[in-house]
Amino acid sequence: MQSEDLTDDKQDAFRSLLDDPSPSVQKALVEELSRIGISAIAFLEDLSAGSNRMLALHARRILQEIENANPSREFRKFISSQNYELETGAIMLCRVAYPELKAADICTQIDAIADRCRELIAKPISPRERCVVINRVLFHELEFRGNAEDYENPDNSFLNRVLETKKGLPISLSILYLLVAQRLGADLDPIAYPGHFLVGSFEEDLPFYIDPFKRGRFISPSQLLDYSNGFISVSQLGNMAPSPIREVLSRCCRNLSNHYSATGQEKMSRLFSSFVKDFLAAYTKQPSS
Repeated sequence: MQSEDLTDDKQDAFRSLLDDPSPSVQKALVEELSRIGISAIAFLEDLSAGSNRMLALHARRILQEIENANPSREFRKFISSQNYELETGAIMLCRVAYPELKAADICTQIDAIADRCRELIAKPISPRERCVVINRVLFHELEFRGNAEDYENPDNSFLNRVLETKKGLPISLSILYLLVAQRLGADLDPIAYPGHFLVGSFEEDLPFYIDPFKRGRFISPSQLLDYSNGFISVSQLGNMAPSPIREVLSRCCRNLSNHYSATGQEKMSRLFSSFVKDFLAAYTKQPSS
């Protein structure tokens, strides 16, 4: 949030508009105070703590609206809450870069993909057969794929853009895969594989893995070592367990920081790097069990 000086004349003007009944005036007021930044926040906080009860009430309302209108601040509150849910977190992450995005638009698109999968599912069905159906819909009918040609494009990490372009990173395509699977009642898990994100199924005696970046390729546990291209050793294979949602979202932020930096967008790079630090700080504050 940028900031500029808030003169006495501006303070008087804003003070006179706080109780204006017009919705358009209130919307413009929130937008302008949000644009001004830190000095406007300080002005509202002073009013909210003042002796004029009506002004204090309106100031607190405006402060709350500014808070809600700031996607970065919303995401930080989500991080600090430690109440992580994959779909909510992924959508909030999108809104940092695309603040006008409506969550319902993303949910509706994923619902439609899941509905198409249901049309092709004949019960009873095994976990692997269900994934075959998801693969058919996502990667053959809808033609989602990994964006190897423009890998460092930040849009590859945002679910709304992945749904639009049908291209993404291993982690963003895995998130989409998991959200479709959730709607189908499938028990799949995110796998923070070193250097390449995967989806895992542990419903049967023998687990299997899926690579959404490569159009849903199935990978057996015995193939994991070769698949890592040297990123992991035999002793590390036992750690290929489901990854916490916190780590999934933190890894998205880490990717975005790197990719924004690679494309010369240092301000955005620093912003997403700060989210990674927030995730770490929230994790280290967890009470010991």
